[in-house]
Amino acid sequence: MATKLDHPWNLTPQEAIALQQELRHHILITDCLDPVHRVAGVDVGFEDKGVTTRAAVVVLSYPQLELVESAIAHRPTSFPYVPGLLSFREIPAVLEAFARLSALPDLILCDGQGIAHPRRLGIATHLGLLLDIPSIGVGKTRLWGRYGKVPEGRGEWTPLKDKDEIIGAVLRTRPGVKPLFISPGHRISLETAIHYVMGCVTRYKLPETTRQAHRLASGHG
Repeated sequence: MATKLDHPWNLTPQEAIALQQELRHHILITDCLDPVHRVAGVDVGFEDKGVTTRAAVVVLSYPQLELVESAIAHRPTSFPYVPGLLSFREIPAVLEAFARLSALPDLILCDGQGIAHPRRLGIATHLGLLLDIPSIGVGKTRLWGRYGKVPEGRGEWTPLKDKDEIIGAVLRTRPGVKPLFISPGHRISLETAIHYVMGCVTRYKLPETTRQAHRLASGHG
């Protein structure tokens, strides 16, 4: 699909790192979003021992969280598995899935990181920049940064930091379960990102966007 920002995908890992360093200067982590009525979840799986990338996008109404539409795209995997460069492996298929939607969402929640990344360019940030859509990283594990004890209450969080910079939040979506790692992707602040993540959480640990996209990406949808 046509993107607001374009770059080649046939890159070496070294070229991809250099591109991340360039793209990071375009990131906006202040609120620049319209009212949210359509929120998308993005997840990516792999088939045939990694040969094929399977990307899933699920669009829900907000705040009702009712399914509006979904799309799946399969594409040959063309970039190696390199920690910190997963967006180059996954996004080409994600863009194909987005191209199959009838309308783009107002907000994207990605299974992965936003700016909580060594070069501030996780998949949520990369995708948000390409589409120029507000985006949030919702990671199940930490990629980068350090944090202290996370309060036990629902919706409570502690900052995720890289030295003195706050790059995300370690968020408890349900009491008694492991927290999630939330970080702004693009065009959204950390506080607003937490607000929308919690607005998408029902009785499960994961927000409905991520949960339903994961089911599709893993072949259960």
